[in-house]
Amino acid sequence: MKQELLVQIKEIVGEGDFSTKIADLYVYGFDASIHHRNPEVIVRPKSTDQVSRILRLANKNKVPVLARGGGTGLCGSAVPLEGGIVMDMTRMNEIKEIRVGDLYCIVGPGVIYDKLNEALAPYKFFFPPTPGSGEACTIGGMVATNASGMRAIKYGATRDYVLGLEVVLANGEVMRVGTKTIKNSSGYQLERLFVGSEGTLGVITEVTLKVAPKPKKAAMVVAAFDSLEKAGKCVSAIIAKPMIPSAIELMDKICIKAVNKTMHIGFPDFEALCLIEVDGEPRVVEDEVREINQICKDVGAVSVEFSADTKQMNKWTAGRKAVLPALSRYGDEFVSVSLADDMSVPISRIPETVVAFQKIAERNHVIIGTYGHAADGNLHTKMLLDPLSPDSWKNGEIAVGEIFDTVIEVGGTVTGEHGVGISKAPYMQKERAEALKAMELIKKALDPNDILNPGKIMEWKGSIIQYLRYPCEIK
Repeated sequence: MKQELLVQIKEIVGEGDFSTKIADLYVYGFDASIHHRNPEVIVRPKSTDQVSRILRLANKNKVPVLARGGGTGLCGSAVPLEGGIVMDMTRMNEIKEIRVGDLYCIVGPGVIYDKLNEALAPYKFFFPPTPGSGEACTIGGMVATNASGMRAIKYGATRDYVLGLEVVLANGEVMRVGTKTIKNSSGYQLERLFVGSEGTLGVITEVTLKVAPKPKKAAMVVAAFDSLEKAGKCVSAIIAKPMIPSAIELMDKICIKAVNKTMHIGFPDFEALCLIEVDGEPRVVEDEVREINQICKDVGAVSVEFSADTKQMNKWTAGRKAVLPALSRYGDEFVSVSLADDMSVPISRIPETVVAFQKIAERNHVIIGTYGHAADGNLHTKMLLDPLSPDSWKNGEIAVGEIFDTVIEVGGTVTGEHGVGISKAPYMQKERAEALKAMELIKKALDPNDILNPGKIMEWKGSIIQYLRYPCEIK
């Protein structure tokens, strides 16, 4: 990047929010995925005007720009493949307005999810999507990836709560889309177009979110099974009751072992667990716990435990949230990597899908931990690999392809909540083959110079085992 351009950028944000130091560039080359690539400069804008001015400069000079939140993404969405500018949005972290009487709040993109819910708590309201990285991820990042979590089955994903956005386009133009109203039939729903776009269409600088009343009571059931298939059947049996719990989390024996070893949670040591949460009015919660207890036993649970104690439920939930880091302690030579980590399948197809994953792991000589938000069919797999072994990576990539082929065959999607980025790009392209041309036309219309997060989603080419953060050369 030309020195003259760097000077102009520094003048916009100030010296304290500008860096070309190699240590900073290295750190901002990561998200939580397997990928890494250094940018050329880091900026931390504090206003929409600064974002607009930076984008005008970047667009004029055809310099890539990547907007970044908390860096918690698992697919490489926040890895600057083509260098350029990384725009750290965490300085724009103001909670501007809370209007529970109108069911909305207005926030900056850098507001952390948990901090927003802390601010909403005195009003007895919350923003429900519940991402696993809620203590660190930002609202802007959640919008960019359509993030969600364990409670999406009952409360929906981020897209279901975005009423309006302020977005800066590639040419620096500031655009407001959506409304502050719960209903909106006024033209194209452009606010929904930007949700899940992973920073490829514009930079989000303000978000208007719908909020929901907090439930009065919650309870959780932990059911253990002697087969992963039975646990999968339990999920579909609960939904078919009919019943919509606030969450059903699935964990296989690999995940159970890793969490118990690392966290000392004391989960029952069986082939699989279902952690089932219900919430709402106290009498309804009590009735649903009884029904779930019976469904679990009918499906073949070997043990069922329940609690309405907040501390106990938090302990169980913490154990489930610890699966990803805990898996790296499963064996001394392995690390847990985000390959094929976030697929969604029809709920009734969960049993056959999780069994297929086990067979794929055995066939390709890899270890796969299967878990996830099973109530809405959103499964996660984490692969345990030797990160220094090219053969281990090659086996992992073959397994990834087979996993996603299985997901597509049963009518699923390759990503339910984490986004596409790099790690899922070839498989998303296969799944969405008929829509790729339309996506490319939209991208071209809004970002004709292709400066916004270039190379991702439909633009990615080749193997996903590239730009690794691990010191291993793959040929």
